[in-house]
Amino acid sequence: MSEGNNPQAPRTVPVNDSNAISAYANFCRVTGSPEELIIDFGMNAQPMGTNDQPVDISQRIVLNFYTAKRLLHALHVSVQRHEKVFGNIETDIQKRVISDQAAETS
Repeated sequence: MSEGNNPQAPRTVPVNDSNAISAYANFCRVTGSPEELIIDFGMNAQPMGTNDQPVDISQRIVLNFYTAKRLLHALHVSVQRHEKVFGNIETDIQKRVISDQAAETS
């Protein structure tokens, strides 16, 4: 059986990223409607403590739920690979902060 006749064969989609714009974000917010998800990315100037400044949203991506599910899977696989090589990623910032007392005993 040839690859063209196999509906389960992975499909390669050509991608042109010459016009892509890169941006860094340390904040993300997900909202949506029954038809789509809206993902906002931005910079939180003070990720620890009280933040009196609003987070500046610099990028907004709107996805249908099919694309969102494919993105979810791709991110999950990528994070699993990273953690397998580098260890668990702790998302609770309070657990990552070294307290003054712990620093003194080190």
